[in-house]
Amino acid sequence: MNAPAALTAEDATLVAGVRARERRALAKAITLIESSRADHQERAHAVLDALLPQAGNSIRVGITGVPGVGKSTFIEALGLHLIAAGHRVAVLAVDPSSSISGGSILGDKTRMESLSQREEAFIRPSPSSGSLGGVAEKTREAMLVCEAAGFDVVIVETVGVGQSETTVAGMTDVFVLLQLPNAGDDLQAIKKGIVELADVVVFNKADIDARAAEMAAAQMRSALSMLHAASPNWQPPVLKTSAAKKEGIAEFWQAIENYRQTMTASGELTARRRHQAQAWMWQLIDSGLRHRFRDHPGVQAALPALTQTVESGATTPTAAAHRLLNLLNRFF
Repeated sequence: MNAPAALTAEDATLVAGVRARERRALAKAITLIESSRADHQERAHAVLDALLPQAGNSIRVGITGVPGVGKSTFIEALGLHLIAAGHRVAVLAVDPSSSISGGSILGDKTRMESLSQREEAFIRPSPSSGSLGGVAEKTREAMLVCEAAGFDVVIVETVGVGQSETTVAGMTDVFVLLQLPNAGDDLQAIKKGIVELADVVVFNKADIDARAAEMAAAQMRSALSMLHAASPNWQPPVLKTSAAKKEGIAEFWQAIENYRQTMTASGELTARRRHQAQAWMWQLIDSGLRHRFRDHPGVQAALPALTQTVESGATTPTAAAHRLLNLLNRFF
C-alpha cells in the first residue's frame, strides 16, 4: 500500500490557510484539486488528506431544477437568510460547458451579487467540463475543502439540464428539486426519475400565479404519495416560495432542519454518507481506469486504425472494443 504523499512546505501553508478560513487559500486549494496535471493531483491528494479531519461537519444541500426556475435567486435568498441566522455558506455552482468550444460562462457570482459580497459566504463557479449528472468532476473534493474552511452549509447548484441531474443526490445530505408552477411538468412527477430522488420539492415563483402554484403543489403531493418513498422515516414535503420576494425561505430551511434531525435520529444520514463515500471510491476507480486505458501505448497505437474500421463498417464496435481491451492483459 502506498503511503499518502507528504505535504510540501507550500501546501502545508495552503492547508493552514484553509483551516484559518482565508478565502484566497480556499480558492487556491480548489483550483489545485480541479487541475488535471498529474503533479497537481498528487499534491491535491496530500492536501485533502490533511484537511479531512476538519471536514464533514456541514449540512450538504443539492439543488436542481430546469433553467429559468430561479435557482440562483433562490440560493442567494437562502444564503442571506442563513447568514442572518449565524451560518457560513459555501455555494458550489456548476455551469454547463459548451460541447463545441468547451468554455463556460461561470456567471453565478454575478447572479448572486449580494451574497457574493458577504464575508460569511463563498461562491465557487466551476465548469461541468463534460461530466454527467449536472455536477463538476471535483465537486465532492471541493465540498470537503469548504467544510474544512468552516462553512457549515454547503450548497451544490447543478447545471440545470433536467431529468438527468441525479449525481448531486449521491453526494449531498438532502436533495432539493425546484419546480415552476406553470411549466406543465407537474403530472410528469408520476413518472419515476429525478422526482423520486427528491427529499424536498419546492415550487418557486409562486407569487406570479398563487392559484396555479397551489394546484401544482397539490398535484405533486398526490404524485409523491404514489411513488416508493426513499426513506421510511421521511415523506418529502412540497413547498411554495418566492425567492425574489424572499417569501417561504424560512419555512424551506425549517424543512431542511426537520429532515436533518429525522435522518440523524434514525441513523440514515450517517449510513447515507458512508454509502456515498463507497460509491465515490468506485467512481474514481472507473474514471482512473478509463484514463489509464486511453494512455496505454498499445491502445494509442491501435485506436486510430480501429476507429476507422468501425466508422467504415468493416468491423463492429463490439469487436473493436474487445481487441482494445485485450491489449490491457499485459498491462494488468
